[in-house]
Amino acid sequence: MSESLATIAYVGATILFILSLGGLSNPETSRRGNLYGMVGMTIAVLATVFGPRVTMAGIPWIIGAMVVGGAIGVFAARTVKMTQMPELVALMHSLVGLAACLVGFASYIDTSIVFSGAEKAIHEVEIYVGILIGAVTFSGSLIAFGKLSGRIGGKPLLLPARHWLNLAALVVVIAFGWQFLQAETMQAGLLPLFVMTAIALLFGIHMVMAIGGADMPVVVSMLNSYSGWAAAATGFMLSNDLLIVTGALVGSSGAILSYIMCRAMNRNFISVIAGGFGSGGGTPAKKAEGEPAGEVVPVSAAETAELLKDAKSVVIVPGYGMAVAQAQHTVFEITKTLRERGVNVRFGIHPVAGRMPGHMNVLLAEAKVPYDIVMEMDEINDDFPDTDVTMVIGANDIVNPSAAEDPTSPIAGMPVLEVWKAKTSIVMKRSMASGYAGVDNPLFYKENNRMLFGDAKKMLDEVLTALKA
Repeated sequence: MSESLATIAYVGATILFILSLGGLSNPETSRRGNLYGMVGMTIAVLATVFGPRVTMAGIPWIIGAMVVGGAIGVFAARTVKMTQMPELVALMHSLVGLAACLVGFASYIDTSIVFSGAEKAIHEVEIYVGILIGAVTFSGSLIAFGKLSGRIGGKPLLLPARHWLNLAALVVVIAFGWQFLQAETMQAGLLPLFVMTAIALLFGIHMVMAIGGADMPVVVSMLNSYSGWAAAATGFMLSNDLLIVTGALVGSSGAILSYIMCRAMNRNFISVIAGGFGSGGGTPAKKAEGEPAGEVVPVSAAETAELLKDAKSVVIVPGYGMAVAQAQHTVFEITKTLRERGVNVRFGIHPVAGRMPGHMNVLLAEAKVPYDIVMEMDEINDDFPDTDVTMVIGANDIVNPSAAEDPTSPIAGMPVLEVWKAKTSIVMKRSMASGYAGVDNPLFYKENNRMLFGDAKKMLDEVLTALKA
């Protein structure tokens, strides 16, 4: 394949990637967006493999690597549960960072292309920055994987003088970067490159370890952005225009998504990076000061079914508990049954519900819940006062009234779904433990609230049986 034909193929792939992002912005067009992305990637891979930069001797190695990688991808797609998607995404981000590091070192030790003067300096800056971003993405994504999968606790690790440590690390990285650019031989440049890589790996670990559980959805989108910039840096190192453009698309879209997540939590990006918000949860929730005296009122599945039967308007708020119990299909059956009875059923989705952006939307789409009844927080919040029953399935922090009513709360000012304004709210939980952020929830003690304790899937099956009886 000639250079011009490869360039045309890259342009076509870039257009398809842009159309893919546009399609993924809406649930109804997401399948088409995925298809555009798949076709674009196929064109990009074929144009690269059979392009002018790959010799015939290298093609068998590339095909072998693609077969191995494809087999791993198929295995992961078939075996990974929907509840494990957040940690899978984080793990994939780590691979992008690792690839950027490996390509950076390979580009530096490659003697087949010799640069001089300004070109040499620019190429070395590309290598240094690419490895730096890649190393931070790699180690940070691995820690995020550990936190999201429960292998590492969600409580933030806040080292003494951590900001000064980060500043010192930045100064050292800049100093070694200057030494790297001044190196006259490849051997002399490897030492500062290795030192910078080690510092970047440690920084990635420190940065994500300091971020609390409540901010993990932001971390996922942030690492998505980092992986895009790592890919763009790889494109500069390889002089590959497609990698530069697609990396920039992923990096910028991830940054925009991070901003949306931060706004949904009433936090700024710097405070998220600074860390400290959220813990591993698991502590019993308490009544907040100033709350009316009262006790938790438990409710049975049969009583829940009766409340739903008598309701004219129902709003269901799904959370991570629904994902863990894999209860989304039972939720759909309950929704279908209630709608057949003439009940107006809708879903309220908070932007940071679950462990990654769009987590709940994906689960509901998998269960065939109609897109038109899945509403964003801003669309549904004003309707709660006119709602007969709200069902909260395994959510906690996103329905916490402290955000609106307690100025001293750690989540004060965070926009939440105001489920307590409905005539009756039903919260489904295994226990009285607080949410992933470790913040107490006075919703449990409100007079119009009922607690349905137990595994979400088991209890919802009982509710469905009672509805159909």
